[in-house]
Amino acid sequence: MALLLAVLSGAAPPLAAQEIRPVVVASKPFGESYLLAEMFARLLEGRGFRVERRLGLGATEIAFGALRSGAADVYPEYTGTGLLAILKQPPSSDAQEVYARVAREFRDRYGVRWLPPLGFENTYAIAVRRETAARHRLATLSDLARVAPMLRAGLTPDFIGRADGLPGLRRAYGLRFAEVRALLPAIKYQALAAGEVDVIDGYSTDGLIARYDLVVLLDDRGFFPPYQAAALVGPGLVERLPGAVAALTELSGRLDVETMRRLNRRLEVDGEAAARVAEEALRSLGLLESGNSAERRVPGRAGFFEYFWEQREALARLTARHLLLVAVSLAAAIALALPLGLALERWRGSAEAVIRGVGLLQTLPSIALLAFMIPLLGIGTLPAIVALFLYSLYPILRNTYTGVRDAAPEAVGAARALGMTPRQILRHVRLPLAAPVIMAGIRTAAVINVGTATLAAFIGAGGLGDPIAAGLALSDSRMILSGALPAALLALMVDGALGAAERSVGPRGYRSPIQAA
Repeated sequence: MALLLAVLSGAAPPLAAQEIRPVVVASKPFGESYLLAEMFARLLEGRGFRVERRLGLGATEIAFGALRSGAADVYPEYTGTGLLAILKQPPSSDAQEVYARVAREFRDRYGVRWLPPLGFENTYAIAVRRETAARHRLATLSDLARVAPMLRAGLTPDFIGRADGLPGLRRAYGLRFAEVRALLPAIKYQALAAGEVDVIDGYSTDGLIARYDLVVLLDDRGFFPPYQAAALVGPGLVERLPGAVAALTELSGRLDVETMRRLNRRLEVDGEAAARVAEEALRSLGLLESGNSAERRVPGRAGFFEYFWEQREALARLTARHLLLVAVSLAAAIALALPLGLALERWRGSAEAVIRGVGLLQTLPSIALLAFMIPLLGIGTLPAIVALFLYSLYPILRNTYTGVRDAAPEAVGAARALGMTPRQILRHVRLPLAAPVIMAGIRTAAVINVGTATLAAFIGAGGLGDPIAAGLALSDSRMILSGALPAALLALMVDGALGAAERSVGPRGYRSPIQAA
């Protein structure tokens, strides 16, 4: 009780609370979710709590899975999403009834707590270009159903699979588009503006709707349920730091629709940093004392090179994190695949079956494998390393087995004629001759890992995927390039270094088939 009163009065929590692990604040990969999560984080920091940010988690299932597993403590969610996408219950048009239902069901089923709504709704908005609306006389979703067979839809993967998304619209309105493309949140606006698609799903508070001068079609049959924004809090935080929960509750009821539209526009259209927008919003609400700004200047006004220079320290940390993910996963894969490949050379009858089984891992989509890791390992570094480790196995295992098996048969025959044992032949003949081929497999795995590791940002593992994911969510090409260019450069450097190592291994004067090619 004393801790609760201290937080409500604006005092910092006692030292015992500081020694507990930080509050992990997460978000989904779109602008408003980034902004609300940053507001949660800045509010908690202003009350003296340590905060760790895990922003841009891949989808509702990933974010909620992280919350249930304890890998995240809080993230912004919407009541309609909780009702239909998570609970799989029928919709309702009564906002209070929906909130009461999700609050009760989440508490009873998952031990998860919905804090009181933040004060605004952000429902789905089906949008078209103004000229498309004029040409087909579109004002409502019923109007859209009439011409949908002639139009192409660009929808987020989340919306395509959700009950309150495309499947529900098909049942409610009979929507049947000529083509449906799965697009990331920021890309869909650009695709619509470029004429690549004709219809997109958005959100009613999106700043990008005004930026692209889009027409939002009226949900004339009341299909979409209420989507009140609220903080969704995991059971661990309620038990561990009740004062942090009380601090988050201070934001409830303080944000209206117009305020969120204005804040989203600053973020998505004007290109301001989420930290700055969040801090200034909290100060304007009287929830944060005046002090040093989260950002000394607005990065949105800087060109790419100036922005890159401003972010150099953060990019250096992200690059180091990226290298850690690649190095640890690659080392683990080498430690397993290399001896396994050598063992399979002795049991050739089962070798192909084992290698093909490992190769099946390569066919799994990266995001799907990363998402599968969350219930087992949570979010962050460990599941990312495990996923990258699994992706690294096949090229190393395949090249180790093939290299040792096919190493210069004439040299192996000569070694046998000299009376060398199989172990001696492996150690002194096969392995040295196969070394360039094995190194080629390691080189391939390393380069694949550098690229795949950028996707680890979607499960909160950090690395150079962080600015890429944030840039996609905020339509900020500078942020995308600030992650993509270093990742590409890192891949080239790793490839070059391992290529030099590949050329240096093996007996002098011998050229392996790979080196000869």
